[in-house]
Amino acid sequence: HGNVRKSIDKHSVSQSEAEQVFIDAQLVVDEDIKHSESEVRYQALGRTIDGRRLHITFTLRRNESLIRVISVRDMNRKERAHYEEEA
Repeated sequence: HGNVRKSIDKHSVSQSEAEQVFIDAQLVVDEDIKHSESEVRYQALGRTIDGRRLHITFTLRRNESLIRVISVRDMNRKERAHYEEEA
């Protein structure tokens, strides 16, 4: 819970908002090759129910049945463009 708590405090993103991104029909997920040394990490770009566009870094645990959020924040301009392009 440590990383999620940090993201909530620093970026004002609730755990509920972060979870909503994973049900976004336009969710964009890419492997985070740059940060996957000890475990495979992914980056997700998606929207919350209220339309907030978030960037989430996460990994999969328990035989890929559990999502562990590493960080969550608002998308930057480049990420928004990529998200819209993929949609």
